[in-house]
Amino acid sequence: MPIRLLRLLVTAAALALAAPAAAAAGDPLTRAAHAPGEVLVNYAPGADRAGLQRALGLRGVETLPAGTRRLRSDGRLPLAEVIRRLRAAPGVEYAVPNYRAHVSDFMPNDPGFPDRGLGRWHEIQWNFAGEFGVRAPRAWELARAVKADGGRGVVVAVLDTGVAYANRGRFRRAPDFHWRRFARGYDFVDEDPYPNDENGHGTHVAGTIAQRTNNAYGLTGLAYGVKIMPLRVLDAQGAGDASAIARAIRYAARRGAHVINMSLEFDVGVRAAQIPDIVAAIRYAYRKRVVVVGASGNAGNRAVAYPARAPHVISVGAITAHGCQAEYSNSGPGLDVVAPGGGTDAANRDNPWDLAHCDPTVPGPDIYQQTFTTSYRRFGFPSGFQGTSMAAPHVSAAAALVIATRRLGSRPSPRAVETRLEDTARDLGPAGYDTRYGHGLIDAAAAIDPEVAISARTRRMMRG
Repeated sequence: MPIRLLRLLVTAAALALAAPAAAAAGDPLTRAAHAPGEVLVNYAPGADRAGLQRALGLRGVETLPAGTRRLRSDGRLPLAEVIRRLRAAPGVEYAVPNYRAHVSDFMPNDPGFPDRGLGRWHEIQWNFAGEFGVRAPRAWELARAVKADGGRGVVVAVLDTGVAYANRGRFRRAPDFHWRRFARGYDFVDEDPYPNDENGHGTHVAGTIAQRTNNAYGLTGLAYGVKIMPLRVLDAQGAGDASAIARAIRYAARRGAHVINMSLEFDVGVRAAQIPDIVAAIRYAYRKRVVVVGASGNAGNRAVAYPARAPHVISVGAITAHGCQAEYSNSGPGLDVVAPGGGTDAANRDNPWDLAHCDPTVPGPDIYQQTFTTSYRRFGFPSGFQGTSMAAPHVSAAAALVIATRRLGSRPSPRAVETRLEDTARDLGPAGYDTRYGHGLIDAAAAIDPEVAISARTRRMMRG
C-alpha cells in the first residue's frame, strides 16, 4: 500500500462552531475538506433528535465524549441543506460538517520539469515522496517546526567531480542553487581554490542534498538549508586518486564540515592496506565528530567497495522505485543502509520480499536533479543518473537534518547519528539486518521525529 505523503487526511472533531444563523449554503466552512456526508450535531435537552434525523435522512454513527452526535446522511439532500435545516430546527445548539485535518507536511511549489505546473516536483522525485522514498515532506515539516529548516546551520562537504557553484569564466552556477549555500571549497585535481564541476556528477549529487526548495523552480533538495562545501577530487572523466581524496577528507574536517559525502568507489579488489591515507583521514574526521557517508559501489558485487567499507563510514546501497535492491548495487556484510538510487531491480528470488515486490524485467525510473547538459552554461534534468552515487547523498542529507534539529544533542557523535539512522530505517528484505538492504531504507522523517523514541543503542553512542 503506498505511503500517502501528500494529503494524509484524518477525521477530526469540529474545528470551529458556526453561528446557528449562518446560511449553510454560503458558509465558507462547509466548503473546507470534510468527511463526505457526515455532520456533528449538539442537541439541547428535550430536542426531538429521532424525528429530526428521520426527516433529514440521518443515522447515528457515534456519540463523542462531550455529547456531540456524529451523524451520516443518506444522500437524499445536499449536506449544506441538511446543515441549514438542522441549524434552523428548535433544540439544535450547533451543526457542523465533520471537518478533516491533514498532516502539516511542507509541500514545496517546485514544478519539476518546466511544463508540469507548480508543486508537481513529486511526480519526478519518487525518491523523496514515493512509496519507497525517504519521506522528505514530513522531514521538512519536522525540521521547520524546530527552526532548522532544511538542515540550516550544517555544512556538508561533497567530495566529487566538483559542483556548479559559481559564475566564473566558462562556468555558471546551477540556477537552482543559491550562492549563499556554499562554503569555501578546493580543487584537489587542478590544485586551485575553484572546484568547478567538469563532469556533472558532483552537481547532481549536491542537488539531492541541497537544491533550492519552494522557489517555484526546478526540483527540491532533501537538506535544502545546508551549506555545500565543494571539494573536487575527480576529474572530467570521473576519475581521481587516493592522495586527493585523503587530503580532501582532512580539509573538510579541519574547516568545519559536519558531514562528508563520498559518491565514489575504488575497484572492489582494493583493500584498506592499499589506501592507508584515506583510512587514516577517515579516522581523523571521525575524531573531529564528522559523519562520513560513502557509496557501496555499482559493480553488483557481494562486497562493499572502499572507502564505504572503511570503519567509521556509513555505507549506502541503492534501491529502486519498487523498494528492491538495484541490480548494480554492491552488497555484503559491510552494508549499513540503503537509499533510492533508481534503475532496475536485482534478480533476487530467494526471499519473500523480493518475490512479492521485485521484477528485474521492468526498468525503473532514474534519480533526477539539476545539472549541466550540453555545456557548463546549460542546465536541465537529464536522465541516466542512477547508482549508489545517487543513494549516498540521501543519507548525507538525512544526517544533516539529524544534526541541525539537535535530535541527538548539540553536536552528536558520528556513531550516534549512524545508529539513529539505522534504528529508524524502514526494514526491507528479510526481517532484520541483511546484507542486501542493511538496516533498511533510510527514513529522514522518522530520524528526526521527536515521537520516535531514541533507542538504548543510540543513547549509548550519545554518551560515548
